[in-house]
Amino acid sequence: MVLSRRYRLFLLLFALAAPGAFAACKSKQAPPREVAGGDAERGREAIKKYACGACHLIPGVEGAIGKESHPLWGFANRGDIAHVAPNTPDNLIKWIRRPTDLDPRTKMPTLGVSEQEAKDIAAYLYKLNGE
Repeated sequence: MVLSRRYRLFLLLFALAAPGAFAACKSKQAPPREVAGGDAERGREAIKKYACGACHLIPGVEGAIGKESHPLWGFANRGDIAHVAPNTPDNLIKWIRRPTDLDPRTKMPTLGVSEQEAKDIAAYLYKLNGE
């Protein structure tokens, strides 16, 4: 990754001003989230089945290189889901199944994902911690 000279200077000054700041940022990762009854490997397959990668970039899913919506790397560390609900397993399952119930204006379509498939997809997304 190529960083601009201005950004490198900012990072240097930031590190000098607050020596523990970078470590503090890294330690703010969310604890692992568990989805009762969810299976991450089945979730990866469901992500392929529903072509989630047509809109999202999803690490670990072949062909999931969409650029229409937010990339999902580091999803486990996010505080919210699409800026509309706290990032909890229950909310994520609701979002995957019926996104317009949480945000009527969302562009994310309702795809007919079953409850079990939503649990599996959520389990997979919670494996994406950005490391």
